[in-house]
Amino acid sequence: MPRILAIAFLALITLTARAQNNLPPATPADGQNPFGVVEAMWFPDIACDLGVGWERIIFDWGQHQPNGPDDWYTLNVDDRWLRAASDCNREVVAVIKNVPAWATDGRPGIGVPRGLDLPLDDPGNVWAAFMRRAAAYYAPRGVHRFIILNEPDIDRETYGFEFEGELEDYFNILKTAYLAARQGNPAARVHLAGTTYWHDINAGRRLYLDRLFERIMADPDAPANGYYFDALSLHIYFRSESIPFVVGKMQELLDRYGLGDKPIWINEYNTSPNLDPAWPVTRPQFQVNLAQQQAFLVQATALALASGVQRMSVYKLWDQNAEPGIETFGLLTPGRDDHPPRPAYYTYRALIDVLQGIERTAWATTPEVYAVRLERGAGQVVIAWARTAAASAVTVDGPDGKAYLMDLEGDLRVIRPDGEHALTGATCDERDGCAVGGPPLIVLLPPGDVTLTAGGRVLAWQSGIPESSLTVAQP
Repeated sequence: MPRILAIAFLALITLTARAQNNLPPATPADGQNPFGVVEAMWFPDIACDLGVGWERIIFDWGQHQPNGPDDWYTLNVDDRWLRAASDCNREVVAVIKNVPAWATDGRPGIGVPRGLDLPLDDPGNVWAAFMRRAAAYYAPRGVHRFIILNEPDIDRETYGFEFEGELEDYFNILKTAYLAARQGNPAARVHLAGTTYWHDINAGRRLYLDRLFERIMADPDAPANGYYFDALSLHIYFRSESIPFVVGKMQELLDRYGLGDKPIWINEYNTSPNLDPAWPVTRPQFQVNLAQQQAFLVQATALALASGVQRMSVYKLWDQNAEPGIETFGLLTPGRDDHPPRPAYYTYRALIDVLQGIERTAWATTPEVYAVRLERGAGQVVIAWARTAAASAVTVDGPDGKAYLMDLEGDLRVIRPDGEHALTGATCDERDGCAVGGPPLIVLLPPGDVTLTAGGRVLAWQSGIPESSLTVAQP
C-alpha cells in the first residue's frame, strides 16, 4: 500500500515524504509527539514506520524481583527495546504492576504490597524500595514516566480485575510511588492508573477517581508534593463519542478539586474488529469490521485532540500469543508469521503524518453530523462524519489554494477548497446504536477561515471539550 505523503502548508500546500523529515515537529503541551501505541517493542522497525512518539510497556515487579528485594532481573524490559525506542525518538512509558508473592500478604500479582505504613527509607517498605530503585535504574535508559497499577476500578471477580486492595491501599501505593520515584530520579513523573469510567457508572457507584481525589485532598502533605500524581490516565473503547463524554467528565472532576492543570492522557483506545475475515471472533456486542476500526481511529483521534487530551495511545501494536477466536485489537493481524498490517495501521500512520503540531481545535455538531477542525500554523484538517444510519452531506468552504481529500489509507487527491461532500451513514444496530460513526471525510486545507454547512445551515465552530449526545452506558 502506498506510503502517505506528508503535508507542509506554506503559501501553497507542498507534498513531501515523511521519510525526508520535512514535517514540522509535534508541539503538544509537553513538547512531544502525542501519538502512541501500546507495546511497540515487539516490532520496533514497524513502530518506527508508524511514526509514534511514545509507547507503553509493562514493567513487571514480580519479574524484576521474583524471590526477594535483593533480586534485580531486567530481561522483562530488554535494554534492546529501550535503545530501539530511543533510536526512533519514541519515549517509553512504564506501567508498574504484578506484585511478587514475597512482597504481599495477599494474592501474588494483585495483592497490596507489604510495609506501606513504614517510612520510605525503611527496608520493610518494599514498594518504596522497588520504585526508588526502578526510577534510578531506568532514568539513564530514558524512562522517566511510571503509571501506577492498572484499572483498579474493576471489581473483584469481574473480567479484567487486577487489584484486590481498597481505595485507601491504592492511595498509599500512589503516594509512596510518587515520593520514592522522585528520590530515585527527581525528573520522574507518576501517572494515575488507567481507569475505565464505565465500571463505576454501570455499578451505580461514585467514580473511583472522585473518591481518590477526595482522599488525596485529605492528606496535608499533598499540596507540597504535587498531589502525588502528574497525569490522569484513561482507557476508552468501542464508542468514538465516548472520548469527549468521558474526557469532559474527568476534566470537570479535576476542576472541582482544583487539579485542572493536570493533563489527561488516553493510554488505551481502539475498537476490536471481530468481523476481520482473517481473525473472526464471535461476541454478543459491538459487531465491528475492519473499515469501522479505521473510522473509529479517525473519529476518536480527532475528538481526543479537540478535547485537549495531551497524549493518546492505540491499544495495541500486536496481540502476542493470541489464540484463535480470542478478541484482538492490534494494528497488525494476529496469528500470522508475517504480521501483515490491518487497514487501521495505515489509517493511524496517516493521522500521525497530518495531525502533528496541532495548535488550535474546534468542533461543530448537528444530530446527524460531527465535525472537528484541527489547525496548525502551516494548515488545517477538517474531519466530518455521519452520526446516524442516515446518509448526510457537508459543504466545506475553505481559503483559496490547493486542498486535498485524504482517504483512510492516507492517499491524497487534489480537490477544490469549496464543495459538497457526501457522508455515508453509520452502521448501527438495536443493541449498540451507532457506536462508530460513518466513514469519515478528511479534508486538508491551507490556513484561513473555513465555513461548514450541513443540512442547509452554516454550523458554528466552537472551542472547548466537544459536545456529545452519548446516552447509552458502555459495559
